[in-house]
This record gives sequence, structure tokens and C-alpha cells, in this order.
Amino acid sequence: MGHGHGHGVSPEQAMSAGGRHLRRLWIAVGLGLVTFVLQLTVGLATSSLALLADSAHVFTDVFGVALAAVAIVVAKKAKTGHGRTFGLYRSEVLAALVNAVLLFGVAGWVLYEAVGRFSAPPEVPGLPVTIVAAVGLVLNVVAFLLLKDGARESLNVRGAYLEVMADMIGSIGVLVSGLATLFFGWRYADPVIGIGIGLFVLPRAYRLGRSALRILFQHAPEGVDIKQMTADLTRLPGVCEVHDLHVWTLTSGMEVVSAHLTMVDGADQAGILVAAQGLLADSYSIDHATLQVEQPSVKCRELSW
Repeated sequence: MGHGHGHGVSPEQAMSAGGRHLRRLWIAVGLGLVTFVLQLTVGLATSSLALLADSAHVFTDVFGVALAAVAIVVAKKAKTGHGRTFGLYRSEVLAALVNAVLLFGVAGWVLYEAVGRFSAPPEVPGLPVTIVAAVGLVLNVVAFLLLKDGARESLNVRGAYLEVMADMIGSIGVLVSGLATLFFGWRYADPVIGIGIGLFVLPRAYRLGRSALRILFQHAPEGVDIKQMTADLTRLPGVCEVHDLHVWTLTSGMEVVSAHLTMVDGADQAGILVAAQGLLADSYSIDHATLQVEQPSVKCRELSW
């Protein structure tokens, strides 16, 4: 039997997708902390419930972004060993799942508070709320732009990106609320904006949590057709059957394949390995493949699970 591993990746490619955006995550954490301290200080000084509520929201989001960054650091520094052959890259996915739970919690709390304020809307000082919301919006926009590219590559960075997006929309909402209070004295602006923020965050939290659970349950990556991959490998010269094919995601940007390929009599084992590894890399962008090429007479032991 022939056995091979497909690698052929540069050190930059070997780094997780989240690791390539770690510095930007830490900058986003710093910007979020500035926003939190500013909103909390002014909120306490003016007894503004709107700012205090949004500062709690910002604190939760800063915690989520920091958690995402710490997970990447842990995954990068943890070395593989006899007990953890894949290192701790799954910590990034766990952080994304925690972020999703936090987003659900924040959205639910915002909706609860917003509904409560309809019966007794608090008096919100318009000017300080407007100024602080404007500063917070600028800081959130900077963090949002920093994480935008990473959100396309890494599930963990996407969780942090959604946290920052929620903060940015929250700042817009507080700004609108402050302006409405300042110029029109309309106290219901705050709960109306709060409901809008909560309804905006909930579906995004759901999608993030679903993606994290797919990875933790080792489902095939979204967009990968297992039947098509099996057919493509079976059509390779010298291959007559493909079985025990498994495709899963270790963390965002790190997909893994393992499979058994049954060869026809007289086929070139090394040629089959090279062709299969090339197919997976070129057609599916999967560079880590553990492939076993078997003689037709070899029968794999049937699993009991």
C-alpha cells in the first residue's frame, strides 16, 4: 500500500487565517476600550441610561474581540505533541462560538431594555450623548475597516468583526437618539433604536454560531460537495474506488482530507498520490491530505461505529 501526506504550503499559508490578522484584532480591542471608558465616564457623570446601556454593550463586545485575539495567540503558541497532534487551533472556533453566545445575550438584553423603556422612557441629555456617540462611531468605523478583510477568511475574526459592527450600529443608534432628544425632545427614540439594534444583531449571531458548530461537529466545509470530490478522485488514472473519505475544518482556512484510494492492478502508487494531492489542492484548495493507496485485494476492516 502507498501512503502520503499533501502539504506544500509556505509558512504564511500554514498560519491560520485568524493569525494573519492578529495585530488588527488587538488594535480593535484598544479602540473598543477607549470607547467603553468614554461612554462609561460620561454616562455616570450625566446619569445617561442610554450611554450606560451602550457602554455595557461595548464592554461585552470588547471582551468578545479580546477573546478572539487570545484564542489565536493560544493556537499559534501551542505546539503539537503526543496528546494534541493538531495543536490548539480549535480554540479559535470555540472563541467564535462564545462570541455568538455573547451576541445573542447582548441582543436579548437590548431588546428587553428597549421594550421596558416604552412604558417609562428616561430623560436622556441630548448634547453629551450626541458628542460621545459621534466619537464612538469614529472609533468603531476604524476598527470595522481594520477587520473587514479578515472577516472573509477567518470565522474567529468574523465573530470579532460582527461585535465591532454591532458597536458601530449601536453608536449610530445612540447618535440618532441623542440628536432626536436634543432637537425634538422625543424620548421614545432610544427604545425604538434599541429594538432595531437587537433585531439586526440576532440573525448574524445565529449564522456565526451555526458556522462554529459545523466545525466543532466536523461537518464538511460549506461549499465542498463530498459526492463530487469522491467522483473526481475515482476518475483519476489508476483509481477504481474511493472510500473512507472524510473532509473537515480544523479552524478557518485549515481544511483537512483523509481517504482510501483503491488502485487498479499494475497502477503507479506514487503517481496516484501525486495526482490526488494535486486535484485536492487545485480544485478544492485543500493542501493537507492524508491518502492511503490500496491494492484491490486489500479489504479495510469494517468499523463498528
